Amino acid sequence: MPGHDPTYNAVNVFEGKPEATEGRFAIVVARFNDTITSRLLEGAVETLAKHGVAEDQIDVYWVPGAFEIPTVAGSLAAGGDHVAILGLGAVIRGETTHDEHINRAVSLAMAELGMHHGLPVIFGVLTCNTLEQAIARSGGQPGSRGKDRPEARLGNKGSEAALAALEMVNLLKQLGP
Repeated sequence: MPGHDPTYNAVNVFEGKPEATEGRFAIVVARFNDTITSRLLEGAVETLAKHGVAEDQIDVYWVPGAFEIPTVAGSLAAGGDHVAILGLGAVIRGETTHDEHINRAVSLAMAELGMHHGLPVIFGVLTCNTLEQAIARSGGQPGSRGKDRPEARLGNKGSEAALAALEMVNLLKQLGP
């Protein structure tokens, strides 16, 4: 990573750290495929708590499916009560292209919300071809960062979303108002 490369000593490098911060974290979770999404939620809450976020600072909002995540995330972002919003869901390919439309709509809406509100809005929606892939990506430990390393492994994408939220909150604080 550039922030850890000694050749970058002469430049100013800004990088978020996964540290607890003051403020509330919102997690919007899809009930559809809840055996998967509940594992994502568990990973996210455990990771936030492990990094010092008090459980009473974590608000969980259940929605019917992944498509509804941006609606609630948008309302929460507009309310200004949270320092980050995580959207967790599991969209698994079926016999039609329905999954592609859901995934595209949700990912674009979440990105738009983050840019519009200047707030970390994290896309933690699994977009899998099979149930087995979804199970593997909702496992116990966080996965590796990237697939470009020999030790790359799958993990719990809810946990990874929580780490991303913590890092982004920290980085945005460094950037100032």
